[in-house]
Amino acid sequence: MPFPLISAPLADALAERGYAEPTAVQNAVLEPQAAGRDLLVSAQTGSGKTIAFGIAIHPDLLGEAGQFEKAGTPLALIVAPTRELALQVQRELQWLYAKTGAVVTACVGGMDPRREARALDAGAHIVVGTPGRLRDHLERGRLDLATLRAIVLDEADEMLDLGFREDLEFILDATPDTRRTLMFSATLPKGIAHLASRYQKNAQRIAVAGAVGGHADIEYRAVRVMQHEVEHAVVNLLRYVDAPSAIVFCNTRESVRHLHAGLLERGFSAVSLSGELSQSERNHALQALRDKRARVCIATDVAARGIDLPSLGLVIHAELPHDAEALQHRSGRTGRAGRKGISVLLVPRAKLRRAEGMLVAAGVQPTWSGPPTVEEIRALDQQRLLQDPLLTEPANEEDAGLAAALAGERSAEDLAAALIRLYRSHLPALEDVSDPGFRADPRPARAERGERAPREGGHEGGGTEGVWFRLDVGRANNADPRRLLPMLCRRGDINRQDIGAIRIFDRETKVEIHPGRADHFAEAIRRSAGVGAVGIERLGAPSGRERAPRTSERTPRADGPRKAEKKQRART
Repeated sequence: MPFPLISAPLADALAERGYAEPTAVQNAVLEPQAAGRDLLVSAQTGSGKTIAFGIAIHPDLLGEAGQFEKAGTPLALIVAPTRELALQVQRELQWLYAKTGAVVTACVGGMDPRREARALDAGAHIVVGTPGRLRDHLERGRLDLATLRAIVLDEADEMLDLGFREDLEFILDATPDTRRTLMFSATLPKGIAHLASRYQKNAQRIAVAGAVGGHADIEYRAVRVMQHEVEHAVVNLLRYVDAPSAIVFCNTRESVRHLHAGLLERGFSAVSLSGELSQSERNHALQALRDKRARVCIATDVAARGIDLPSLGLVIHAELPHDAEALQHRSGRTGRAGRKGISVLLVPRAKLRRAEGMLVAAGVQPTWSGPPTVEEIRALDQQRLLQDPLLTEPANEEDAGLAAALAGERSAEDLAAALIRLYRSHLPALEDVSDPGFRADPRPARAERGERAPREGGHEGGGTEGVWFRLDVGRANNADPRRLLPMLCRRGDINRQDIGAIRIFDRETKVEIHPGRADHFAEAIRRSAGVGAVGIERLGAPSGRERAPRTSERTPRADGPRKAEKKQRART
């Protein structure tokens, strides 16, 4: 049996799915010393965490019987940060527990809560859900956790980063003291440590090797591009790699719409994922990828969280991620569970230094090159045609008869030329692209030397005063620039270089935003109202020059050098 200490129904399900041996994280949770204990696990995305916690809790749920009794109140609760991830976890647990008679129910935002209430009333052994929807069911008395034996927080760091701390604490407080608590997270920031110390008992800490730094099963590439040729480079990369399925990441909904339309016009079978789509539209897009009706997905970071496509072989960052953590999360959609994948960053000259710093921070050493050329792709097209199964599969009787008729009327050269034209007619058109030719700096990137790369657009030290916003958290709430920055970028739909000084006070924090991005930031914050636990408001009038908040405290800039900090203090 490849998976030791697992009951027969789960072992059979794993064998049928082709799981020959456990991954590192799955091995760790099966160690004898982990049995029955609370677990605090850090492991990289794509390492098999869903199966890991599925097999970790099965002794608590099944005992020695190997079969569930009639479903009633839930025995296990899995909490995930997004709808997509929760529904993915539900699918994974359904096949893993299929031979045990388990009822696995999902409760997620965007779905009909009345239908979920009926499902809970009918009984479930395992409930999977998002924090907000689970809390809603608890408050309305629809979800009873009195018999709960195990709770799992999946992607716990993401849930804290998205502002779900209060919801998680409410859910955990509603569970029996006798339950096991398992926390799975890619990273373990202070917030996770605090949550673990409060709700776990004698927890075993498991850190799977490779959880930090580049993923061993992902080949990283950095492609130099001209800024106006990014879309063309995406087209040629999709044609060059020719992966069974691919994800192209953009930073905004508008970029997703534009690139999606461009790929459809060129003949790609593509779908899009962004926050403006309904849950039904997202489900249809993901199903098209799983059914192979679509090969390319263009998505924003938020929409793509939790996507797991077994055939995903290529990730393209059409726009640079906000930070190293986002780079690893995006790239981790491929190279999962032992499969190989490719992650490609498109780097215009103006963003070279930022890209280098991000790669260093992520522990990644990519292969640099220009975008694939038309000649290189056509050479690959020729090889692929010669290896196509259409040329190697034996002909049936009907095909043989038609082939003989064609051979009687056309020469071999004519038939071969027609086959080539037919093959090429189904391929998206190629684009002429140029290599800017700049080279990556052989010296350590600024991020490695503890410095920040210069701001794009001249915000740093350029004499342009930023626009200030107030956050309703401060030192009393353990506010920290390292934790605030990702949240500001996500909710405000901006990049880190758009953020200037961050000044943290006892009960509030004030943040400087580049004047050219302030209106965009304010509008994005308005749209995201209610998404996070942190309130954000603009200081002063929407237009005109706004003075920096006066302060006698010397709070360091989140990402600026000492010289720019002195200038900022001089203005205040």
